[in-house]
Amino acid sequence: MTSDLTTPAAAPPRRGEPLPAELLDDAERMSREEVRDLQLRRLRQTLRHAYDNVELYRTKFDDAGVVPGDCRSLEDLARFPFTTKADLRETYPFGMFAVPMSEVRRIHASSGTTGRPTVVGYTDRDLSTWADLIARSIRAAGGRPGHKVHISYGYGLFTGGLGAHYGAERAGCTVIPASGGMTARQVQIIRDFAPDIIMITPSYMLTLLDEFERQGVDPRSTSLKIGIFGAEPWTEEMRREIEERMDIHAVDIYGLSEVMGPGVAQECVETKDGPHVWEDHFHPEVVDPITDQVLADGTCGELVFTSLTKEALPVIRYRTRDLTRLLPGTARPGFRRIEKITGRCDDMIIVRGVNVFPTQIEEIVLRTPGVTPHFQIQLTSRGRMDHMTIRVEARPDAGPEQRETAARAIARGVKDGVGLSVEVAIVAPESLERSVGKLRRVKDQRTA
Repeated sequence: MTSDLTTPAAAPPRRGEPLPAELLDDAERMSREEVRDLQLRRLRQTLRHAYDNVELYRTKFDDAGVVPGDCRSLEDLARFPFTTKADLRETYPFGMFAVPMSEVRRIHASSGTTGRPTVVGYTDRDLSTWADLIARSIRAAGGRPGHKVHISYGYGLFTGGLGAHYGAERAGCTVIPASGGMTARQVQIIRDFAPDIIMITPSYMLTLLDEFERQGVDPRSTSLKIGIFGAEPWTEEMRREIEERMDIHAVDIYGLSEVMGPGVAQECVETKDGPHVWEDHFHPEVVDPITDQVLADGTCGELVFTSLTKEALPVIRYRTRDLTRLLPGTARPGFRRIEKITGRCDDMIIVRGVNVFPTQIEEIVLRTPGVTPHFQIQLTSRGRMDHMTIRVEARPDAGPEQRETAARAIARGVKDGVGLSVEVAIVAPESLERSVGKLRRVKDQRTA
């Protein structure tokens, strides 16, 4: 697609205003029944492709007593075994590839901070599909040909930067490949290059907002109209914070490298009610993380994905560890939505027998006057007991009395909402670590 860049780019649709039908692709116009029929055809092909070309899948299927031909309905997928991150690490680096290396055009990998990285590969067709889905996602977020897209996801082995880059180009947009870091320079680039869209992690967006204000620039005065936020859980409270401070539409993009990268699901700007899964390419399930049983739509559990069109690295029932529920489609009725991801199975903290997610703390901090969204959870041991301290930055204009009030409000909110007694320390502005990508909220210093 091309655009006359001398004319102003179209504004994103207003909330509740549907996308014009001519901007939807063929799959986005499909009925729910048509989507399910397409999924089954593609699922059967994917199961055969994985079984015939990946030794691990062949072994797993045989051990489970199933073969690809046993899948005669979408519900039959529940008979097939799960894939986990451990499987990709155990077959490191290329043991999960289903095509010869001569057909692989790109390799990405996770950071590997907790062990061997997970490695993923893409064929020419995979890369084209990925670009199409990112382009679809940008369009669903309100992006149009001719928009300038400032990409602050990291480039390199991480899937975010390059995935967003080629998708934005496929959408007919102009790409500004800023990557992460050099925060003061990013602010200058946004002011000088006047982008319409920013693709970034929500925690790094907060860091950019602080830098705008530190430089004496009103963030609401910039050219930005849309923020596409992904790579980490974030809450509705953070959405409101960003939209109010930046005067933009803040929408959620979902993905993970093992399944494809960003662009597996996208929130539509006209509804902002959770990402629609692009079900023509991915089949989602939600399972009980303890019993592994498939849960009915509308029930919260662990999100599981099966790819339907990937060639280099098909994934069968991949356990994401993300907690959500499946809901009916709205802006795209043929595709189901996932409720906004606000926690992961492996993000959960257990403190004195109480299950705590960092996003629960975030919700409480963001609704408390006198403090910024920047906080950190410290876990220590006091004798035989776990102890949690929540360190929260004060706003520059908050005096001692307002800081004390904020500390009491946060402690009370955690006690009432989570069921845990905690210590709250209000610290000086700009004293906590800032994110330049994915943010780690928790410092666990407990003894074994």
